Amino acid sequence: MTANLTAMYRQKLGYFRERAHTRSRFALTIFFFLTIALAPRPANGQTFTLSSAPFGIVLTPAGTNYSGSFGTLNALGIGTPAAGVTVIPLSNGALYLTTYRLTVSGLVGSHTAGVTGYVSTNFSHPAALVMESCPSTSACNTSGAFSTFSTNSATPTTVIAPPGIPNFTVTAGLAIFVPDNNGASAFAGTDSAQITLNMTNLTNNKPIGTVTISLNSPSETLQTAVKLTLATAPGGVTVTTAADYSMSFGNVNGLGIGPLAGLTTSSVAGGIIYSTPYLLQPAFTDFSFTTATLQVYASSNFAHPTILQMDDAAASGGPYTAISTSAGSPTQITTSAASRSPLTRYLGLLVSNINGVSAFTGADTAALTFTLTVP
Repeated sequence: MTANLTAMYRQKLGYFRERAHTRSRFALTIFFFLTIALAPRPANGQTFTLSSAPFGIVLTPAGTNYSGSFGTLNALGIGTPAAGVTVIPLSNGALYLTTYRLTVSGLVGSHTAGVTGYVSTNFSHPAALVMESCPSTSACNTSGAFSTFSTNSATPTTVIAPPGIPNFTVTAGLAIFVPDNNGASAFAGTDSAQITLNMTNLTNNKPIGTVTISLNSPSETLQTAVKLTLATAPGGVTVTTAADYSMSFGNVNGLGIGPLAGLTTSSVAGGIIYSTPYLLQPAFTDFSFTTATLQVYASSNFAHPTILQMDDAAASGGPYTAISTSAGSPTQITTSAASRSPLTRYLGLLVSNINGVSAFTGADTAALTFTLTVP
């Protein structure tokens, strides 16, 4: 009897143990499902990506960072820009611009997205290189479409403005403004910067994603630049531009009869000087000096130098001096030429009034070479 009761007790005990064990497993199962329900989930699959635009610079992705380069730049916009870059010379520097694409996907319903950005790592030489941005609403092909890119994350620049865009790809612009920069703040060398772009769901004001553009692949290279151009002065003979500049004095004679329009005649010992004003336009950037030297010499003289002679003067009434025919000792025009400051000069042609066996009539030409030197 005792044995049977013991066996029954054991069976009941085993039943309670089995029930307890089952309940324990049920409790663990509930805990497992609760853990899944509380785990964080992606923001509805919304994504923000960048890509290279047709005819823009190549942007190479590495995660959420995209790297590229504007290549070699200068404040005069001289030379051929890097592939994907357009240069616009300005009166106070040059703008190098490109375009890129921004894409949003995963938005639901009528939700839209906007983008703001700022220069998160600025150039080490911000007086010589300035980041600029163009919004997605513009064609981004003129200097007026660009404005300075904010360097403050608290007041970013708008790239895609409200009301924003749905699931779509748009094009925006990025540029580097290279201002004229001579003197103490001048810089030439390599530098880099980084832009941070944030995309936000404008419907619920929740962030979608952040990407960066690093302009360091390779770093931007800023060069010094020098340029000298000639132009027609008011009331002077026309200066034409081809492979070189050219000017014609037309028919001249030793008596100063019937000068071409734009020419003034004055009598001097031995003949007549025909003269005209013209403009010398020096430009130079990123030099530590703020003035330059201008010189000229007759690199190809007249075939009849005793009859025709090129002269130079600072004023219409002279005095005129013969322009050197030696490259080693050119005629000095000025030692204080300022960048982008046109200089009016007077070019004279002395026509001899001699007669006899050395007299000459007919056509003749000469060539002048001007040199702009920045210390």
